[in-house]
Amino acid sequence: MKVLDIGCGPGDVSLTAAELVGTAGSVLGVDVNPAIIETARERACSAGFTNVEFRTGDARTLDVGRDFDALVGRLVLMYMGDPAEALTQLATLVRPGGIVAFQEADFSYYRKQADTPVANDLIEWAISVFERSGAHTEMGFNLYGAFGDAGLPEPAMNFAAPVGGPANWPGYQFVVEAFRSLVPLIEEFGIATAEAVDVDTLADRLRNEVVSTKRAFMLPPHVTAWAVLPG
Repeated sequence: MKVLDIGCGPGDVSLTAAELVGTAGSVLGVDVNPAIIETARERACSAGFTNVEFRTGDARTLDVGRDFDALVGRLVLMYMGDPAEALTQLATLVRPGGIVAFQEADFSYYRKQADTPVANDLIEWAISVFERSGAHTEMGFNLYGAFGDAGLPEPAMNFAAPVGGPANWPGYQFVVEAFRSLVPLIEEFGIATAEAVDVDTLADRLRNEVVSTKRAFMLPPHVTAWAVLPG
């Protein structure tokens, strides 16, 4: 199979796809950020992949051909002004009978609870950052409508969200790293200060709250939608 991964970032999805298609297949990862493309290339080289290539640019305007067996993207449509229009354009790069598959985050299932102030702050800060950045915070469940508006077949869909509560749950450290990358924007948008977020103690504070309240914490949910184009 020949796979196109748009908004490939450092290559997580591209490298997974390259492993799946094997040496008889190929993967092209595309991203507008030249620095992250270099990271993806270095990772592919270090891992010994010879069936994956990375290019800088917007897949909607790059000359990449129109014969891909699969178009994939993860956490990319949520950052596009008009996701349905983007899908319409990108689907033209896939051959008849090919696959279109996207996975996007969705924050609509988060609810604040009276006894979880740490989790409440994290929810408010994260959603505020994405909203002020112009991202579609409910893109996951909106994939269904986006596929339809793009004239694509009705997609099959899946919902997944890691949830944890034990003191040794690795999700606490995931939250720390996520907020470490968000702090500059949290401060830039005037949402909170770095001192208020306090990433150095965040894992312990969230862990203690989950253990004491016995209320499990959910990492950002992801929704996947995929469809096979008419042959």
